[in-house]
Amino acid sequence: MNRILIANRGEVAVRIIRTCKKLGFESVAIYSEADKDAYFTRLADYAVCIGPAKAEKSYLNIAAIIATAKAFKVWAIHPGIGFLSESAVFQRACEAAGIVFIGPSAEAMETLGDKAKARTLMIKSGIPVPPGSDGEISDLTEAKKLAEKIGYPVIIKASHGGGGGGIRIVHDKKFFDSEFNLVKQEALASFGSASVYLERYLTGTRHIEVQILADAFGHVLHLGTRECSMQRKNQKLVEEAPAPNLPEKTRAQMEKTAVEIARVVGYQNAGTVEFLLTKENEFYFMEMNTRIQVEHPVTEAVFGLDLVKAQIQVAMGHAFALSQDDIKPFGHAVECRINAENPTENFKPCPGTLSEMQCPSGYGVRVDSGYVKGDKISPFYDSMILKVICFGANRTEALAASCAALDELTVEGVDINRDFAKAILTHPDFISGNINTKWIETTLCPALFSPEPEDMEKQYGAV
Repeated sequence: MNRILIANRGEVAVRIIRTCKKLGFESVAIYSEADKDAYFTRLADYAVCIGPAKAEKSYLNIAAIIATAKAFKVWAIHPGIGFLSESAVFQRACEAAGIVFIGPSAEAMETLGDKAKARTLMIKSGIPVPPGSDGEISDLTEAKKLAEKIGYPVIIKASHGGGGGGIRIVHDKKFFDSEFNLVKQEALASFGSASVYLERYLTGTRHIEVQILADAFGHVLHLGTRECSMQRKNQKLVEEAPAPNLPEKTRAQMEKTAVEIARVVGYQNAGTVEFLLTKENEFYFMEMNTRIQVEHPVTEAVFGLDLVKAQIQVAMGHAFALSQDDIKPFGHAVECRINAENPTENFKPCPGTLSEMQCPSGYGVRVDSGYVKGDKISPFYDSMILKVICFGANRTEALAASCAALDELTVEGVDINRDFAKAILTHPDFISGNINTKWIETTLCPALFSPEPEDMEKQYGAV
């Protein structure tokens, strides 16, 4: 049990490799032809090319990954974030090969991965969910009737969606038919299933997460809340822990509910329960991600725990040595995702070579990245270059440290969203907590997001 294969790339692969080294495990990195010179391949003890640049030929190639794992006699595979990290098929393939999958069971992933079925389970278990369909809804006529019943705006979601994909908000019933069909088409193309479900779109809500950890002995712990409302097109940009401006009673209820959800599905390993929080501080279950999140470092900062280490220990069959009462948060942490993109051009990805890259440092500053100076940002994958995570004794200190760190960051050769991130951190609304999941699009820079009338006509047809 001394070798772990990382079935991922970039920043998260580097993150996992570092914890492997800390725990004394050898690491095996897999990579595509596009990543042959990537930093994570140089950092790992072993690196193997498993296919061409396209993900389905490499990072999603289960047979090639399992074959590599067998060749290197690894005892476990860490799936990272994205790609196969929430694939029950991959988990079962690992199990069939006698390899430990560092994550939850296939059954838990199937239950929670089908968001329509998960919604039905939560309803049966008494967990609050937004008004909507009781699971999947496939008939257009039935869906239209339900939309009228619950009231517009409504949100149509792909049952197997993720990463902000397969989601459409409908504000007017005259657009419902076209949007319903579009989501079904997107769902089939992107997630392999045309299954969708319907919910009342709750306006002005915040996106609050609760991190949980569960071992194989019935112990389920929560590691507090995260604020993840700073989004553009359902993609997170800035995250915080703990979530600010949250009544302690509401916080405690959310944490308790997250633990209950984990118990309902018999969950093991690390996971994240996502909630929508209204202005009245009422919360609703949205989904549960069966993996670590991109934003997990802010939780690590305030709790002083290594979540990847905890994942590996659970996979090894260890019981938690700590109880819930032993885990206490301290201070505040903020994470900014720095992407190779141009915010002024609708966040257009900007692949290229990093001709210069100088990262901030100092007390309370952490930078997680899959790149160093001279590396190439590939057009084939996610555009995130790095994450800047800053910790302070309180939120004011953490925000000030974040702004200073962004000022210190230098990246040349590609466009980045650093100035956009700082605009968020320094805005009075953000500082005071007067935010929601659509705040960036409606308040900070509506000109970058609001479609012109002619664009609406192109998208929906003349009405």
